[in-house]
Amino acid sequence: MRPAPWRGLARAWVLVLLMWVAPAWAGEATVTATIDSGAARHHFQIELAITADQRARGLMGRRDLAPDGGMLFIFPAVARQVMWMKNTPLPLDMLFLDADGRIVRIVERTVPFSTAHISSRRPVKAVLELRGGTAGRLGLKVGDRLTAPALDRPLKYGRGRRSPVHMTTLFQYIGGDGV
Repeated sequence: MRPAPWRGLARAWVLVLLMWVAPAWAGEATVTATIDSGAARHHFQIELAITADQRARGLMGRRDLAPDGGMLFIFPAVARQVMWMKNTPLPLDMLFLDADGRIVRIVERTVPFSTAHISSRRPVKAVLELRGGTAGRLGLKVGDRLTAPALDRPLKYGRGRRSPVHMTTLFQYIGGDGV
C-alpha cells in the first residue's frame, strides 16, 4: 500500500518550517565573555546576536535575564548604532564597544518598552546588553575591555561568505539621534 500523498507534502512543510525557525534558535547558544575592569575580571554567559534577524529580535519579550547573562550584538561593520527597548520588558544596561572590544559608552537602566533612540554616538562594532544595574553594581566604566570569542574573529554569514550587506538599525535611516 502506498502512503497517502499528503504525508509527503506534510513532511516537506515540516522541513521548510524547521529551516525557517532554526536561525531563530541560533542566538540561544551561550558563550563566555569577560570584561576586564581595572583589577577585576567579570565573566558573563552571553547569547550572540550576529545575523540581522537575531539583532532585530534581541531580548524582546524576555521577562528574565540571569545576573551574569546578556546578549552581544555584533555588527558586520564598525558604524554608529542606534538601539531601542520596544517590546523589551526588562531594564537593561547597554555597553557600546569599539572594534577592539573597549567600552566607549554605557547607558544604564534603559526604560522597558521605550521607543526612545539609544545611540552609540560614535562608530562601534558591538553592543553588550546586560541586566539593568549590572554596570553600576560591578563598577564597569568607559575604557574597560570585553573579550569574547565571537568578537575576535571576522564575521561570516551563510555558507562561509562574508555578508555584503552592512546592517544598520532602522533609526539610522530615519535620522534619530536618540539618547
